[in-house]
Amino acid sequence: MTEPSLPSERGAEVGRRIGVGLMYGLWKPRVLGAWKVPATGPVIFAVNHSHNVDGPMVMGVAPRPTHFLIKKEAFIGPLNPFLTGIGQVKVDRASADRTAITRALGVLEAGGVLGIFPEGTRGTGDFASLRAGLAYFAVRSGAPVVPIAVLGSSDRPGRLIKGLPPLRSRVDVVFGDPFEAGDGSGRRTRKALDEATERIQKQLTAHLENARRLTGR
Repeated sequence: MTEPSLPSERGAEVGRRIGVGLMYGLWKPRVLGAWKVPATGPVIFAVNHSHNVDGPMVMGVAPRPTHFLIKKEAFIGPLNPFLTGIGQVKVDRASADRTAITRALGVLEAGGVLGIFPEGTRGTGDFASLRAGLAYFAVRSGAPVVPIAVLGSSDRPGRLIKGLPPLRSRVDVVFGDPFEAGDGSGRRTRKALDEATERIQKQLTAHLENARRLTGR
């Protein structure tokens, strides 16, 4: 199966609708600040990552269809055509994946929403260690970054399925204010990217702290 050069916007909308049904059917999402997401134009979602359900949860509660950068290891068996069909972007984290970079930039150039886990891998979800990918896409595209904190997905394992949060438990998704990662100069030098990464980390950490205060988590 040949992947399209640009991830499908219609597919991402189908994925969003599937996410709505699953996330609200299995858990009790509490969504705060979704109105802050720009209604049109390119946007980057920067999501903390402590559980596998975080991406699908954001897809299901976000007001716009989202194209996530997802590790290629997830594209196995029937998940490969499914994830591709719902507009997700396969990325090889072990190398500079030019195909993934081109497709992700294509999403933003077309005015879509690109979802990124800036920590690069699942962990404590505290934005303590960021990879440079988010800064690159933000500086290169000029798209605003919307920080998103998913809280409660990794508090405790479910009884029926240990790998998922308990069924009907509450998961909080808090959207933050959009911000520009670059300094306005349009520079893409290593120094500019390092400065953007530092700027992003401060914004994401502050948002996470605020989200925890808002939700009591």
